[in-house]
Amino acid sequence: MSEHDQYLIQQEPFYQPLHDEVQLYRAAWDERLPVMIKGPTGCGKSRFVEYMAWTLGRPLITVACNEDMTASDLIGRYLLDVGGTRWLDGPLTTAARIGAICYLDEIVEARQDTTVVIHPLTDHRRTLPLDKKGELVQAHADFQLVISYNPGYQSLMKDLKQSTKQRFTALHFDYADSDTEAAIIARETGIAGEQAARLVKIAEAARNLKGHGLDEGVSTRLLVYAARLIGRAIAPRLACRMALVDPITDDAEIRDTLYHAIDAVFGTD
Repeated sequence: MSEHDQYLIQQEPFYQPLHDEVQLYRAAWDERLPVMIKGPTGCGKSRFVEYMAWTLGRPLITVACNEDMTASDLIGRYLLDVGGTRWLDGPLTTAARIGAICYLDEIVEARQDTTVVIHPLTDHRRTLPLDKKGELVQAHADFQLVISYNPGYQSLMKDLKQSTKQRFTALHFDYADSDTEAAIIARETGIAGEQAARLVKIAEAARNLKGHGLDEGVSTRLLVYAARLIGRAIAPRLACRMALVDPITDDAEIRDTLYHAIDAVFGTD
């Protein structure tokens, strides 16, 4: 298996288009423009990137960004082995060499001095300097860079520089409308449509509390978790408490409010 084939997605990921994001992304891909995807946690950003990589037949290399990530983690480093030292490409360098889509997930979690290494890949140069190796990598014609983050977590300490933002086109994601979200949950888990719709009602109640006690509402991902628990014969009330409420808040008052919302939707039996 070649390095190219190693990163190919073999089966079509399920993704339900919500607006014109597929068409817009495809146009950006055709022009090899870098893409920034913004939206709340668990709304389908990563699934969308997987779907587009599969649709385009391109390998996908995903990096989960974190505050401890260094530039070397992205571009590569020298390693010691029995023969001395050898260079090991990082995920960004690998993607640039083989023509993969490189997806930097939640990029604001990485330090700003780390993310500046992507700049030469996001303009007309499409190059990646490997200073430690003394090499300038010219990106493959099919290479594309995609980043994502949640604007709800923005702060002065965690935000992208304007010099980074203005190197990307952007797509804004949000949760689907209630009928579409229920259909997604039913399709993903096999749960009955009526139960999926009830789960969405609970999510809407939680999302209305965002900024009023909750930092973030219930994500579509958590709704899928709840549905999967229900599919294991867990009582809906217990499944919702475990998957939808307890992960997102430690505030007793907010928790009780959402517990009451669950009881109102599923009953107290």
